[in-house]
Amino acid sequence: MTDGFDIEGIDEVIHGRVRLGVMAYLSGAGSADFNTLKARLQATDGNLSAHLRKLEDAGFVKVEKSFVNRKPLTTLTLTDAGRKAFGAYLDAISKLVEGRG
Repeated sequence: MTDGFDIEGIDEVIHGRVRLGVMAYLSGAGSADFNTLKARLQATDGNLSAHLRKLEDAGFVKVEKSFVNRKPLTTLTLTDAGRKAFGAYLDAISKLVEGRG
């Protein structure tokens, strides 16, 4: 594009509000359990689960299930591919805002 405005650089998988929140939180925290993410993002169980599945299917988030004191624990971690994709997303947003795409 001649004017530097290129919306095509925005990753649709990351761009949703909840998915963006997951990526942003995990990029700083490294990993988090499901309930922490749910509280931080003010999401319902079903809504967060659906968004996590999309991120997991894209290879951006690793989901690990275990038990602690007989209670299920789901831990989410940003993968290397997820970290790279999030960096590229932030760069694309920056370029889009600055008009230098």
